[in-house]
Amino acid sequence: MNNPSASSSRHHVQTAVCIVGDGAIAKTTALAFAQAGQSVTMLAPPAPPQQPSDDASWDVRVFALNHTANRLLSSLKVWGAMDQARIAPVDAMLVEGDGKSPGGLHFDAYGAHANTLAWIVEDRNLNQALDAALRFAQNVHIVHGRAVALSAGEDVAAVKLDDGSEIKSSLIVGADGAQSWVRGQCDIGLDYRSYGQKGVVSNFECEKPHHGAAHQWFTCDQGIVALLPLPGNRVSLVWSAPDMLADTLCSEGAAALAARLSAFAAEKLGTLTPVQPELVRAFPLRMLRPHSLVAPRVALVGDAAHVVHPLAGHGMNLGFSDVQDLVKAVVEREEHRSIGDERVLARYDRSRKEEVLLMQATTDGLERLFGTDFEPLRVVRNFGLNLLDKLPVVKRRLIAHALGKR
Repeated sequence: MNNPSASSSRHHVQTAVCIVGDGAIAKTTALAFAQAGQSVTMLAPPAPPQQPSDDASWDVRVFALNHTANRLLSSLKVWGAMDQARIAPVDAMLVEGDGKSPGGLHFDAYGAHANTLAWIVEDRNLNQALDAALRFAQNVHIVHGRAVALSAGEDVAAVKLDDGSEIKSSLIVGADGAQSWVRGQCDIGLDYRSYGQKGVVSNFECEKPHHGAAHQWFTCDQGIVALLPLPGNRVSLVWSAPDMLADTLCSEGAAALAARLSAFAAEKLGTLTPVQPELVRAFPLRMLRPHSLVAPRVALVGDAAHVVHPLAGHGMNLGFSDVQDLVKAVVEREEHRSIGDERVLARYDRSRKEEVLLMQATTDGLERLFGTDFEPLRVVRNFGLNLLDKLPVVKRRLIAHALGKR
């Protein structure tokens, strides 16, 4: 039986899979491998002191999860364990240009022949369900500690901890975020680009019903504003704002932020009122592209494997697809190959390249395109939005990709 409160006393563990990290993608990876019959050890950071949480409040960190994420989490009995009353389906997506000339794009679930385009899920809701599933996982062991060294031999890999403990496994999965320690130990090259922006997040009550629609405004000097539906008459803000503006938005507070948003949202959503007046958060935006997702007996997933601009809302979905493809490569390997075999990991690496590169190229290209106020380019891009909105075949392909259909 899994022991989520395992201490940091000395361990010498032999396991099939060692997962480094304790976020939603790391937990999902552990459950998926356990379901596939593999013994799993999760290496999580030393447990911080328990902080009291207000479960009635609305988490400012939310994810727009697509159908791939839904299917994976459902297969792991996680989706149904979430508080369904706190999940909002996205039935339509309305994208507008800079407002200086007409330009817009509209997606909806009906046109996609789907019950919904995506689901907005709070980080806390997702992680609570994952933690509950891990407590009942029969072959998942959690170790809290700090890794200091990683080595990979022909038959086994090992992670050493600062207390002298060691975890030996056939495969190490780096699910430890954008600043991945595992990736750094493997000396994997990295392409990096800072967008000079921060993602400003907060939640608001809206005067008018949102009808399950997500709204996004591409501006030039103010960045990209997105309002995502939450249950009831609530919306979640993700404003990809230039650094100086983002700092101003955070220092002014949620009430002033609501007033600024009225320039975009007043017509569609009416007056916005902060759900938690003191709660405005920001995080830096950048693109990370490792030169490989694998190394000897090591695979990267989630933000350790790629970081994209949040304008498409697919960073977390890419991580769930990583988990799905990595477990698939292991399950479908030849009998004589171990789960950390070079050929098995190479198949995983190849399976992820197209989707990840396409998403990074798309989000990076859109950010560059809408980040300039050059007049001829502004006219062309708004014309392009209108043209795309009138091309149903192209729109259907874009929607299919957003839904997670390959």
